[in-house]
Amino acid sequence: MEYEEVTSEEELRELVGPVNSVVFAKASPVLRENEKAWIGGSPFCLIASASQDGTCDVSPRGDPPGFVHVLDDRTLAVPDRPGNRRLDTWRNVLRNPRVGLIFLIPGRGDTLRVNGRARLVRSAPFFDDMVVRGNRPKLALVVSVEEAYFHCAKSFMRARLWDPDSWDPDAVPSRARIARDTEWTEASLESLERRYGAEYEKHLYPDSGGGS
Repeated sequence: MEYEEVTSEEELRELVGPVNSVVFAKASPVLRENEKAWIGGSPFCLIASASQDGTCDVSPRGDPPGFVHVLDDRTLAVPDRPGNRRLDTWRNVLRNPRVGLIFLIPGRGDTLRVNGRARLVRSAPFFDDMVVRGNRPKLALVVSVEEAYFHCAKSFMRARLWDPDSWDPDAVPSRARIARDTEWTEASLESLERRYGAEYEKHLYPDSGGGS
């Protein structure tokens, strides 16, 4: 298959057209009241990171609304929770501190984007404020904000993401079937359905574990 590749920003701009100056002007180097309120109401975000050689990763984070703490106008803290222990995000940050975050609020099409530099901390006074169901994080990602701005809702509207009439979760294999095909190939489908069914929630906040 042959592709007609775009190889320069000039070519790209000619193809797409000029940008409205408002799009760049809305970005802020600090968190203003609207950004703080959004983060305080968000139960879910995505963290993008890259290793030193440029290998990229995007990882989801979720907890009760406001789980990401605004420490001041230029600083955020994201608690770690028990995960798969691959440590993709954390290993990347140790080698390359640049991160990007997108904060979502269910039912809203607009999102908040935050870019900055991150570091891992293992202890800080605010850890006590991050306890959920008795689980105190072992780590937190502290982000020094360099840019924050709101992103429009067009992609969510096109996807009808929050419209239940557009949802069809059974159109793809179940989590248990995917796990049997790709991870736990010797396990029975029945056992995996239990593992990823009612039992799964029991492991959201165990006493040990971690790493994302």
